[in-house]
Amino acid sequence: MSTHRIPDGRRGTWPRRAALLATALLTAAALGGCGLVSGSAMSDTVSPGPAGYPGRPLKGAQLTVTSKEFTEQIVLGQIMGIVFEAAGATVIDKTSIQGSIGAREAVKSGTADAAYEYTGTGWITYLGHTKPIADPQRQWQVVRDEDRKNGIVWLPPSKLNNTYALALNTAQQKKLGLHTLSDVARLSRKDPGALSMCVENEFAARNDGYPGMARAYGMKIPAASIRKMTGGVVYTETAEGGTCKLGEVFTTDGRIKAMNLHVLADDKHFFPNYNAAPEINAESLKKHPEIAEVLAPITKALDNSVAQRLNRQVDVDGQDPHKVALDWLVEAGFVKEG
Repeated sequence: MSTHRIPDGRRGTWPRRAALLATALLTAAALGGCGLVSGSAMSDTVSPGPAGYPGRPLKGAQLTVTSKEFTEQIVLGQIMGIVFEAAGATVIDKTSIQGSIGAREAVKSGTADAAYEYTGTGWITYLGHTKPIADPQRQWQVVRDEDRKNGIVWLPPSKLNNTYALALNTAQQKKLGLHTLSDVARLSRKDPGALSMCVENEFAARNDGYPGMARAYGMKIPAASIRKMTGGVVYTETAEGGTCKLGEVFTTDGRIKAMNLHVLADDKHFFPNYNAAPEINAESLKKHPEIAEVLAPITKALDNSVAQRLNRQVDVDGQDPHKVALDWLVEAGFVKEG
């Protein structure tokens, strides 16, 4: 099983934001060294499906798609590229770029035309803010408005929100009667010894991880009951439910359903919103405004359930990300093969 891991540039931004932003110029100068100069053409024989945008409005366009290197990003990049193909474009695949900054600089510089990016990453990592906005639509709006000066257009976001969460297995959920993080807090104050939690080292120390969550909800879980381990082990131990009654997860991870984990609601909306939205080079969109209409139905269909399923097919079942993307687009009626 491969590990669906979120790179530092995806969420590791608050404590290290200054360092990441300081490396942006170096990364941009080194674009050729991280795969952004070379790229292969997509070669699918596809056309618009009944649920997709009709016709081939991008016929004659040459577009380059990019993404970061983790599973979900690669799949989203493949989805975008295939949809552009169906709309008539010739597409260069420059997905799977290491780190957030490389993919971001590709779109910003015009080395790539488009990518799916996360609103929280845009707000915190790229635009330098430290306080997320609770309302997901408002979060997207402020990112869209502020990023215009950088030559980047953010199209409307999806419901796909790849953020932090706590989860537990079904047996523990029924036994403890937990549905929300407020439920966890109440139980921790009533009976601190009733709970144990497994988290990654970074989550255990981050202001937008356990310390901030515990303060926001008033959790009183003893320090000895907070166990630190690698991400893959967190999922395994949480699924077993012995050492870890609760575990830190990412909301779109395919292992949530594969391991029958129950995700607790963040009822106070503590965790930042990381809704996936198309991030488009402004000049590219000006040249090909049809991009917005072509992507609109795809983005509208993306949510956490879809992401969990597609991520699982890659990370758990070992399927190829391009095939996973194509199969979903055909099944959903957005494209037709042949």
